[in-house]
Amino acid sequence: MSERHTYRVIVRGTWDGLSDTARQRLLDEAADHGLASMRFTEEGSLTYERSPLKHFSMRFVVVSDAADGDEMAGAIAEDRAEATLRALGYGFTRMKSTVTDLDTMKINVKPASRR
Repeated sequence: MSERHTYRVIVRGTWDGLSDTARQRLLDEAADHGLASMRFTEEGSLTYERSPLKHFSMRFVVVSDAADGDEMAGAIAEDRAEATLRALGYGFTRMKSTVTDLDTMKINVKPASRR
């Protein structure tokens, strides 16, 4: 069995070819998809700004084989994002992902200050 790593992936993209209905739904639901809704989840959390309605991001947690690396985690998250957005009827373009491997991330701990 190969080692599994947990990745946090941010997929960014641009809305494209939105129907009037889809655009209105995004505008109506914008308050539910702002900064407060940013979470890394397996199914992804969608965030965007109401004005201008141009770009979006989705945050994912992806667990996959460490041997497959960051590229595979990014591809998995982009596939999930595409499937979710298509199911919702939202057009998009120019998806790009940023991947962080939580298992190899270095955490700097500052020593407690002396009194």
